[in-house]
Amino acid sequence: MSQIDRPAPGVRGVVMPRKALLGLAILLVAFNLRPAVSTLAPVLPEVMASTGLSAFAASLMQMGPVLCFGLFAAAAPMLARRFGLERAALLCLLAVTLGSGLRGQGSIAALAIGTLLAGAGIGAANVLLPGLLKRDFADRTALMTGLYSMALCIGGTVSAGSTAILYRDFDHSWQAALAFWTMPALLALGCAALVWRGARGPLPGSLVARGASLWGDRLAWQVTAFMGLQSLMAYSALAWLAPILRERGDDAVTAGLVVALCLLMQVAAALPAPLLAARLRRQSGPAALSMTMVLGGWAGLLYAPLWLQWVFTVVMGLGMGAAFGLAVLFLVLRAPNAMMAARLSSMAQFVGYSVASLGPLGVGLLHTATGSWAPSMVLFGVGCSVAAAAGWLAGRNRVVRG
Repeated sequence: MSQIDRPAPGVRGVVMPRKALLGLAILLVAFNLRPAVSTLAPVLPEVMASTGLSAFAASLMQMGPVLCFGLFAAAAPMLARRFGLERAALLCLLAVTLGSGLRGQGSIAALAIGTLLAGAGIGAANVLLPGLLKRDFADRTALMTGLYSMALCIGGTVSAGSTAILYRDFDHSWQAALAFWTMPALLALGCAALVWRGARGPLPGSLVARGASLWGDRLAWQVTAFMGLQSLMAYSALAWLAPILRERGDDAVTAGLVVALCLLMQVAAALPAPLLAARLRRQSGPAALSMTMVLGGWAGLLYAPLWLQWVFTVVMGLGMGAAFGLAVLFLVLRAPNAMMAARLSSMAQFVGYSVASLGPLGVGLLHTATGSWAPSMVLFGVGCSVAAAAGWLAGRNRVVRG
């Protein structure tokens, strides 16, 4: 960032350093990688009422995008080899844009197809964008990874907090509230296309090289378990926290603002937590503490008086943000080199997000079977406890061997 380079190809009259433009493009894309997950929950009761969507189908709808995160993470290296990192990332963002537009068409089929299309684009982009960061910001990896994590959280925060407000202001049209998120995706797509136009930069060997497998490595599985289970908690909150609070007495706007506060606290913790933890020889304590905070937050939001929801939301949000930052940090610290870091990232995201997708489904099925949200606390208790144990082991000063 301190070295002024020539402008990116196709961008005329731009004085900003090329690295700053590249960084801006990546952060704009990152901002759009969460609204497809966080915008349905605030208006889910209205969607169910107007379309006849069953509780089981709603659970599947909430599960779908997170499952796509895992499944399409495996397709990212193939896309990078075929099209190059930049073009592959643009294709992913195009899928997100088209999916966001379909979600606002009003039918169950369009909502399902749009959600899955957006989830597929996000799943591959989750792997491609860190590859771009490693290649173009090798000297600023920690800072740019933190900013990237914050952009993800900010996108989820803004979309979750404003979708219910958009629903109200758009004459109680959930279709318009969901379709609105096509606009920032189009903006990011246009900006990224300008910056990356004609680019087909060299692929980092970490994305395309073949080498030893990590499937038999215990530490790799510990990192994967922490990644998956902390994601399970986060996406369960994105999917069901608003409906839980609305059933407890919140209106749609208040419930959406509580979810937005949870995501805002994740933004606040996502950058400092890994930066501080990286200074320690072991990150076991911070990892276990973060999941303890998540468990305490869930307990308070389910059982404490409703007027305390803001306090427990702050606790849970800070824990989730710290856990996410530490999960990303483990992908770097627990690998001996860039190639192993990418392999560990691919394994952790493929398995981790596949596991995480079971959270929204499990919470929905438990509620359907019992008529209460209280049994979900068993799921949260087991998940947080196992995640804390996995984080304790993953936080030891070791590296994977493959």
